[in-house]
Amino acid sequence: MRTITLEEHFTSPGFVTGPGKEFMAQLRMRTTSTRIAEQLQDVGDKRIADMDAAGIDMQVLSLNAPGVEQADAAEQIPVAAEANDIMAEAAKKNPKRFAAFASLPIASPDKAAQELDRRVGQQGFKGALVNGHSRGRYLDDRFFSPILERAEALNAPIYLHPTVPPKAVAEAYFGGFAPQVSGMFASAGWGWHIETAVHVIRMVLGGVFDRYPKLQIVIGHLGEGIPFMLPRLNRNFPTELTKLQRPAGAYLRENVHYTFGGFNFPATFQNLVAEIGVERIMFSADYPWGSMAEARAFLDKIPVSEADRARIAHGNAEKLFGL
Repeated sequence: MRTITLEEHFTSPGFVTGPGKEFMAQLRMRTTSTRIAEQLQDVGDKRIADMDAAGIDMQVLSLNAPGVEQADAAEQIPVAAEANDIMAEAAKKNPKRFAAFASLPIASPDKAAQELDRRVGQQGFKGALVNGHSRGRYLDDRFFSPILERAEALNAPIYLHPTVPPKAVAEAYFGGFAPQVSGMFASAGWGWHIETAVHVIRMVLGGVFDRYPKLQIVIGHLGEGIPFMLPRLNRNFPTELTKLQRPAGAYLRENVHYTFGGFNFPATFQNLVAEIGVERIMFSADYPWGSMAEARAFLDKIPVSEADRARIAHGNAEKLFGL
């Protein structure tokens, strides 16, 4: 059974010395993360060996969070271009093992749209990955319309990856504890996931999918809590209130796809299947933050038919991304 994973990260030299400098410094200070730092910087033979050992056939690469989204506009352009060049070369060298999501300088929407067009149209990138808000600005803001319009025209999905909430939100919601506790509370322990769910709901309520009805968004971590809340969202945001063309739940079932990298939780997975259906669920590992071996073991034992397992492992990704 072919396996394709979609939330698989790397770091470029420009990221390491630029917008990711603080992130990498913090990572290197954690002795348990030394190997992760090395894995992030490799998109060659060592990564492929790790994939082979875990039974992973293909990774779709993306620039690690915080990406370029929090950088100045002038810095975003060269760092995104460098990252995309590296991913393009990796996919060209190993086309059966690697594909890529473009990094976009979204603070300059016209240039970001041009970058997306070039990478998808000329180099076969499979879409883009956006690391959450851009200094408190979310994709429902019409400022980003050139990017969304081009993504829809190219049939290029956007993977919406978590980032830490805006500073004022993080301080109000997650501050007041020991630094390590507040840091985890604002990120992988809670804040990342709720932040991403809020971002998606903003896109729904902001009419993004009415303006761009063919646009497709992908989110990870078994839906960032959205499936659990979907019936409630559908009940409390009727079209009479929102003035949208469809109920809120329709957008979450028709314009959003879901992966489960790093969230190998059986009950949560079953909730996602019940609310969304297997047609919009795709495999991921969240490498190197998540174990590819554990992700593959979880895939092999989820309680679905073999036909549905194949859809989740590779079929849905092949259909959505043309892999």
